[in-house]
Amino acid sequence: MRISRKPTGTKFFELFTEIGANIARSVDLLDEFVQAPADRRPELAARMHALENAGDDATHAIIEHLDRSFVTPFDREDIYRLAARLDDVVDHIDAAVDLATLYRVGDPPAGVPAQVELLRRAAALTAEAMPRLAEPQELTAYWVEVNELENKADQVYRRLLSELFNGERDALEVMKLKDVVDELEAAADAFEHVADAVHSIAVKEA
Repeated sequence: MRISRKPTGTKFFELFTEIGANIARSVDLLDEFVQAPADRRPELAARMHALENAGDDATHAIIEHLDRSFVTPFDREDIYRLAARLDDVVDHIDAAVDLATLYRVGDPPAGVPAQVELLRRAAALTAEAMPRLAEPQELTAYWVEVNELENKADQVYRRLLSELFNGERDALEVMKLKDVVDELEAAADAFEHVADAVHSIAVKEA
């Protein structure tokens, strides 16, 4: 295998920026999905899966570039960890949309739009942060805000569970919807894991 001995930070930053933008598009599509009528769900789920595949492709490109590179902008383990955690975000969003489509769930609980809005804000922060990874020490506000959003997402999630289990939906519908909101909660956690990875990079680079 040919090893590059030239600094290769630019390519890594370009790929991370691409992934950040793809995450933002995924959450925008999630928002559209939540508001769409049932007959549009299969089409929107297919579009979401295409975005998930695009994210996978960019993640694989980072790993391949890492394998070919002698000089990297950060520790190799940190690059791999950040790429994997970014990939997790869209994986969970795609899973939520796929489950909602396959289960043919009815209208989402009232708290789901609040979940999606918090994911949208975390996605915007993440997409803005990725092009700035060259100076990770300047991203303190990013990881602090994402952690705050994740705490709010936890509160929304607990209220959603209360609504599901104390409401009038039948047990099977509750189980289906819980699977969906669990994936959305996992997406919120994944955003926090991305922010923690960036924080770790900043500490090492300080």
